[in-house]
Amino acid sequence: MDALVEPLLETLPRTTHAVVMGDLVSSEDTASVEGLHASFNAAIQGANDAHRREIVSPLTITLGDEFQGLCATLEGGLRIVRDLRAQLLSGGVGCRFVLGAVRLETPVNPARAWNMMGPGLAGSRQRLADKRDANAYRFELRGEPELQALMEAVGAGLTQIEDSWTDRQREVVLALRGEAAAPLADRLRMSPQTLYKIRRAGRFDLYERQWAALEAMAARLDRALGLA
Repeated sequence: MDALVEPLLETLPRTTHAVVMGDLVSSEDTASVEGLHASFNAAIQGANDAHRREIVSPLTITLGDEFQGLCATLEGGLRIVRDLRAQLLSGGVGCRFVLGAVRLETPVNPARAWNMMGPGLAGSRQRLADKRDANAYRFELRGEPELQALMEAVGAGLTQIEDSWTDRQREVVLALRGEAAAPLADRLRMSPQTLYKIRRAGRFDLYERQWAALEAMAARLDRALGLA
């Protein structure tokens, strides 16, 4: 990994923050706009509360189904993306995200993620606006398109795994990140053997391996960019 990332010290533009952007998928087709709105607002507020130490400008809903915020690091931003994706998917809400490296050229707005400018913000917005791409995990790394493509390829693999889950597989795989198998099986009223069958069918091990690769790369990028 170091051999791949070290050139970033020379090729990536100077970076000051990480931006997290996201929106809901097919929100206009929902049966209950009121319920979707409530779920979305609760998820955004929950992320701001849970990740307040990593956020420098809070996740802010900019339109009815879009949000953005600034983080101190890419690694922190990726944790927010993962938690938000899991929470929204658990509620049956489709969503997609962009994590980008930015150089902020205006003061940080600590109250709302509005009225800030700098390289990387527009590119991240363009990545989010690409409706043709089904990938739920997109990245904007100015000056390093090959590394960006590699991280997006891992994100596309995560998206395909998530899209293949049954409702039960989704429930089990997402819960296994924060809950041990035995108590989870008890809570879901299933045998440990059944839980492990669902875990295998949901490709839990591959899913975690791909997430670990993205998280390690984000942490290494933070060190290279001086964000860590």
